[in-house]
Amino acid sequence: MLCWAVLAGRVKVDFDLLMAKDLGHLARTAETIHEQDYRRLRATAVGLGWAPRWIDTVLRGCLTLIVAATGQPPARLTVEDLDYFRRQVTANPVGSRSSRRAYLARLHSLQQLLFGARIVDRPPTRGPAAASVEARLEVITTDEIRRTITRYVKTRTAVLAPKSIESLINDLVPFGTFLSARFPELDSLRQLERHHVEAFLNWNATERTWRGRKSSPRKVSPAVVHATVLSVRNFLDDITLWGWAGRPTRRLLFPTDVPKLPRPLPRALPPDVDRQVLAAIADIDDLPARVVLMLLRQAGLRIGEALDLELDAVIDFGPAGTWLRVPLGKLATERSVPLDAHTVALLDLWIEQRGIQRALPHPRDGRPTDFLFVQRGHRLGQVRVRNRLNAAVAATGLTGPDGTPLTVTPHQLRHTFATELVNAGMSLQALMALLGHVTPEMTLRYAALASPTIRAAYDHAVTTSRRRLPIVVAGRPAPPSRVEWLHAEMLKTRLATGYCSLPAEARACPYANICEHCENFMPAPQAAGILQAQLADIRLLQTDAEQRGWEHETHRHAATIERLEDHLAGLARQQPSDSSRS
Repeated sequence: MLCWAVLAGRVKVDFDLLMAKDLGHLARTAETIHEQDYRRLRATAVGLGWAPRWIDTVLRGCLTLIVAATGQPPARLTVEDLDYFRRQVTANPVGSRSSRRAYLARLHSLQQLLFGARIVDRPPTRGPAAASVEARLEVITTDEIRRTITRYVKTRTAVLAPKSIESLINDLVPFGTFLSARFPELDSLRQLERHHVEAFLNWNATERTWRGRKSSPRKVSPAVVHATVLSVRNFLDDITLWGWAGRPTRRLLFPTDVPKLPRPLPRALPPDVDRQVLAAIADIDDLPARVVLMLLRQAGLRIGEALDLELDAVIDFGPAGTWLRVPLGKLATERSVPLDAHTVALLDLWIEQRGIQRALPHPRDGRPTDFLFVQRGHRLGQVRVRNRLNAAVAATGLTGPDGTPLTVTPHQLRHTFATELVNAGMSLQALMALLGHVTPEMTLRYAALASPTIRAAYDHAVTTSRRRLPIVVAGRPAPPSRVEWLHAEMLKTRLATGYCSLPAEARACPYANICEHCENFMPAPQAAGILQAQLADIRLLQTDAEQRGWEHETHRHAATIERLEDHLAGLARQQPSDSSRS
């Protein structure tokens, strides 16, 4: 009877008692009183693929306590009721740390279950996104600085995406905590001076280590250092321009303070490694993770873009083939990417197994969205995809140059896709559209990596540099032998009294054989033998040009041959006959 009175809301039970004492038949009584609600939730849990033991743990060990604590039946619970229970668990002094973590895990699953049963309208969240801005900035101990940064972050939420806000907080928290720890005498940013900023810049570049979920003694990457300086500079500039009371008295951060960000070339996988990694990915048992990895490699998607794909992203354009509509992502642009038959078949297989899932709020704007990669009511996460890729690469036994196991990141698959297309001759304009770049500079990195145009120019230069050109002695070319000159790989002009030594790089002389072609040229009778030798050489040059495919040179030599033959014929007509001599 006591259990019935508690569950019916007739008797209020202290929360600490619920957490500390076994109330016996409370769970069975709750399921008896609210039999229809419990049956509905069990069916939903089975549809989500939960194990029977976990279903009992969540319903009896968590839902019952919430019903007892709130006096509300399961079908009338709200997100606020769940948040109330979460706060009580977190602040409860009776339970141990492990018991609190266990209750919070059950509560997370319960909210997922209630969302799947359409009782609440908000799925559970984890990580930084689940905490409020105020909660994430509590680590800044100086009150006035914390209030100013909190107000700034909330102001920026009007124009920035949730992920950008998360990055902004990650950049401003180290700035606020550094000032609080290193300069406790600072009461507000109005007292901030240049030497404070310089101390932060030095610490950020040389001493700062990873914090939060990535907590590690390793120094942060250059990209994080760069992003933090930009965010802090924008923060100080903005509140100064906006005229906030807590603004610095003058500008303290300048463009020259922003460190230059390294721009390494894309790290594409070598062809032999790429083949082995692709084969390993094809053997992954986790179908949705395998499909995501194949999209990164075969369609050049970023991992965030792949996980944000919606159910209607695959579009059949008939004769134009099947395309993938890539949603707004890192650069807030949409694009379409063609798909090959194998990738389309994988997507069809996953969509068939995915089944019907409830639409989830989009993190960008909160609208209900049928995401493509949803399983058991949860969206696929990046950690799961990365873990599957790491396991697949480890199974290949590939090692790096130092002999350690090879590490492949999901973004390398995108780099490999783009590099393969550049090597195949795709134009940079087409590659820019395919990858979703908004500036040509982003795509030009692939041109620097492996461009057919650069390769052709290189091969031409190397071939030219290795040609056998006349050797210059004392500033003048040495007279080449006739055989050597005729077989040299250069544009050659045979003159009546010698050879043209103009280098091939300078192209043919515009005045080549100009005298032979001139209407006023009158060959002397005693020069007939010289002209005959010149004619023989030019015929050899014409044959050589034809074999090399030098069409322009072939025509040039043909015109010279015609003129020399005319000159020799004229000289022949001028010779007296034997009868006249006698």
